[in-house]
Formats: sequence, C-alpha cells, structure tokens
Amino acid sequence: MGLFSKDIKSMDDLFAHSLRDIYYAEKQITKALPKMREKADDAQLKQAFEKHLEETENHIRNLEEVFRLMDLQPGGVDCPAIDGIIKEANDVAGEVEDKQVLDAALIAAAQAVEHYEITRYGTLITWANELDCDDWAEVLKRNLADEKAADEKLTQLAENRVNVAAIG
Repeated sequence: MGLFSKDIKSMDDLFAHSLRDIYYAEKQITKALPKMREKADDAQLKQAFEKHLEETENHIRNLEEVFRLMDLQPGGVDCPAIDGIIKEANDVAGEVEDKQVLDAALIAAAQAVEHYEITRYGTLITWANELDCDDWAEVLKRNLADEKAADEKLTQLAENRVNVAAIG
C-alpha cells in the first residue's frame, strides 16, 4: 500500500499506515545501529549508539502497545525514506578512511535518522490527539522524547568533541 493508495480511506487508515511505516523504520534502525557502533572510533559515540539501540528496542515495544490498543496486528510497511537514509549513511561511511571524519559522518547520518523519526512521531501524536486517542499519543510521546534526547546528545558530541577532532 503506497502513501496515496486507495486503501487509505480515513484518518484511522492513514494513522495505521504511518504507524506501520515507523514500525518498519525502527526495525531497520535496530539492524543499522550495531554496524554504526562498530564503525565508530570515539568511545562516547559508540556508547551513544549502544544506548540508542536499547531505546530503539523499547520503541518497538511501545509501537506494539499502540497496535494492541488499536486491535491491530503489529507489522511494518516498506519505508523508502528510512531505507534511503540508511543506504546513504552506509555509502558515506564506506568512503571515509579518517576515523575522526568517519565519526563526524556517522553522527550526521544518525541525526538524519533521528530527524525522520521525530517528524513521524510528531505527526502520529498530533493525529492520535485529533482522533481522540490520547492513550495512543501518550505511548508515542515516550518515543518522541527519546528521539529528541538522542538528537541532542549527538549534537553535543559533534559540537564538543567529534567535529573538533575531525577538523584537527
């Protein structure tokens, strides 16, 4: 089902489709984060990726809770956006030999992922509230808070440590 599919007839359908989109994205992120952690040189960056992997696994459980609240079976739909962001990250990381520059590239890639997630969760929360499904929104707000915190942590790492080392 594509975003503009005839299968989406209501806001409930659109919400469910977008929920499946972010569910797929979170699953793909759990596959990408260990690879990013392995490529990272900076110990604090490795630790940030490890912590976010744990959070991402919890995000999946939270999304499964929303599926249960909706009486839907958890499942994803292909998300070309996250697939593209992850592919770009892999492509760039494969081209960088300098470890400090690679760390800066990994942070940039991770932040692209975070920004995608932040927009998806923000939209889903707004729609849940408009659909008078505040219980869905409350669960999703936990994920959004984690994504914003991860983005801020990456910004601090970049500005205070990694970019400085990469510039030399």
